[in-house]
Amino acid sequence: MQDLDGARETLLAELREHALVIGEVILSSGRTAQYYVDAKRALLRPAAFRAAGVLIAAEAADRRADAVGGMTMGADPLACAAIGTDGGEGLIAFFVRKERKEHGLQRWIEGPELGPATRCLVVEDVVTTGGSTVRAIERIKEEGLEVAGVTAVVDRLAGGGGAIEKAAGAPYRPLLTIDDLYPDRPDRA
Repeated sequence: MQDLDGARETLLAELREHALVIGEVILSSGRTAQYYVDAKRALLRPAAFRAAGVLIAAEAADRRADAVGGMTMGADPLACAAIGTDGGEGLIAFFVRKERKEHGLQRWIEGPELGPATRCLVVEDVVTTGGSTVRAIERIKEEGLEVAGVTAVVDRLAGGGGAIEKAAGAPYRPLLTIDDLYPDRPDRA
C-alpha cells in the first residue's frame, strides 16, 4: 500500500513550488484571474509525477476503474503516472482527442482498445469551469464506456465540480483544491 498522505503532501509542495503563478492571467474560460495554476510545470517533474500517480491509482482502485484518462494534454501525464505506479497494476490509460483523427483508424479515444462498459476514471490537471472535462465525459459516454468517477489534481472552486458531477453521473473528487494550494489568495471567499 502506498503512503497516500505522503504523496498528497509531496504533490502539494511540488505544485506550490513549480506550478502556482501569481499575477493576472486570462483563463481558458475567458475569465481573468490574479493567479494561475500551471500544473504541468510540476507534474512533468519526477516527484509530482510519482505522487499524482499514486493518488490517481488509489482513486481508480476506490472507483473500481479499469482505465484512466481524459481530454488530451491535461490528462496525458496523469494517466501515464497512474498506470506506472505500484498501485496501477491492471489499469490501462487512454486519451480523448479534441478532434477526431482524420486518418488511420479515425478514433476519438487513443490507447488500448476499450471494451463496451469499461469503467473509466476521468482525470484532469486543473478544473475551473469544468468545460474540457465535461467534453471528455460526453465523448467517453458516446463511445459506450462507463464513467466510474472523476478526479482533478487541483480544483479552482469556480463551479466546475458541479458541472462535472452532473455530466458524469458519478462522483467527482479532486486531489487538492485551490484552498489547499493557495489559502491566502486575494479572492478567497
